[in-house]
Amino acid sequence: MQGICPHAVAVLALLCLLGWITDCLGQASDWKQIQSPPLHSFSPQIPKRVELPNGMVLLLQEDHELPLINGQAIIRGGSRDEPAGKVGLAQIYGQVWRTGGTRTKTGDQLDDYLEARAAKVESGGGRDSTSLSWDCLKENFDDVFKVFLEVLREPEFRTDKISLAQNQVNTGISRRNDSPFQIAFREATKLVYGPDSPYARVAEYATVAAVGREDLVNWHQSHVAPNNIILGVVGDFDSQTMEAKLREAFGSWAKGPALSQRKDSFKEPKPGTYFVAKDDVTASVVQLVDLGTTKDNPDYFAIEVFNEFFGGSFSSRLFSNIRSKKGLAYSVSGGVGTDYDHPGMLRLFLGTKSGTTAAAVDAFNEELDALKTNPALPEELAKAKDSILSSFIFRFDSKDKVLWERMTYEKYGYPADFLERYRSGIEKVTQADLARVAQKYIHKEKMALLVVGKAADFDRPLSSFGTVTPLDITIPEPSAKKPGASDPLQ
Repeated sequence: MQGICPHAVAVLALLCLLGWITDCLGQASDWKQIQSPPLHSFSPQIPKRVELPNGMVLLLQEDHELPLINGQAIIRGGSRDEPAGKVGLAQIYGQVWRTGGTRTKTGDQLDDYLEARAAKVESGGGRDSTSLSWDCLKENFDDVFKVFLEVLREPEFRTDKISLAQNQVNTGISRRNDSPFQIAFREATKLVYGPDSPYARVAEYATVAAVGREDLVNWHQSHVAPNNIILGVVGDFDSQTMEAKLREAFGSWAKGPALSQRKDSFKEPKPGTYFVAKDDVTASVVQLVDLGTTKDNPDYFAIEVFNEFFGGSFSSRLFSNIRSKKGLAYSVSGGVGTDYDHPGMLRLFLGTKSGTTAAAVDAFNEELDALKTNPALPEELAKAKDSILSSFIFRFDSKDKVLWERMTYEKYGYPADFLERYRSGIEKVTQADLARVAQKYIHKEKMALLVVGKAADFDRPLSSFGTVTPLDITIPEPSAKKPGASDPLQ
């Protein structure tokens, strides 16, 4: 369009847009009369599942759009399985597994080798699993996969990288009370699960210092075994050829000992008002928390819609009433949390200026009470369901996203078609379901109220909500440094 005035182009674009809007409106006199077109069917490409005789599960997802091959191994066992005296072990392991190199190459040498091929091999540690992954061009797959195999089977855990990882964890400990939101989420989790729960405990200088190379080696030997691994591969390959390569690489690997089944117990938090003093802020963080449930609960889909209606979007009740209408929060959200193999957390949270802290708590209580007297209206139900269903496709709009989701289901023993069930499950939720879920899971009298902020600036004392229990978030000092040891704060 050389020679055409840019302003003319803009005008033409605007006219086209107006014409499109006119076509959409037709004879409608109100935007509410515009009918949304039906959603397209959701039929994701299903990964090929292969289980080797040694128990290793392979999920193969072909994607020929780009000449790339990516893979990830999920290994069961994470921070919730580490000893209480060595909290931080899984995090340190997840870093040093890769940075510590292998028997033949240091981590730095691996960096150079992979960078020359525009590839990555990375490791990480999580709550219930650790992982090792690779990303590479199709033409470099054989070279990069050899590195992946060597890191997987023969890591070295060099001590200099262990010290570096410990220092990084210690830096996080030293800064963990900087953010009031971080404080509130951490301490609220302790209120729900208990401070000593493997789902709530945090690393301390002493627990980090207790982790040595032998601990990482022992962790690797006890967890990294084929019957404890799910390997997903996505990219530009032929499934039959890839399966043959993986069988050759892993088929002779002997089974390891089975991991013991967890037997966690969960209690509801003790109701009451809890306070963390933070005098260097001008805003407060408020949380109301309770124990949630699991994703295999028959109420799961109704809970998802309830969360969207009540506190999951800009049009939710919490946002509309507390933030938009009353102006009492700069952020507000929440709902009934669900997790795969243990109860999630029911968490309602907001941030407000110090001078409206009590008013914001009052607003939370009003919204909770209104669930009984003013349940979800038909238009609120429809809006919540439309919001979930319209955004759902973007959560799984690529083949790799579908693969990673299927790996999650494999890890927790969920049905392989759990993803495909989601949309129909949401569509079936009714007003009665939302009312039932609210009555069943929302109990204001059982919730713990946590506030982080500067009490001197509150509009009303927190004691107006009941006896206040102060929480001590002081970070324990590191133990005396051994001669020659590195400073944990460096």
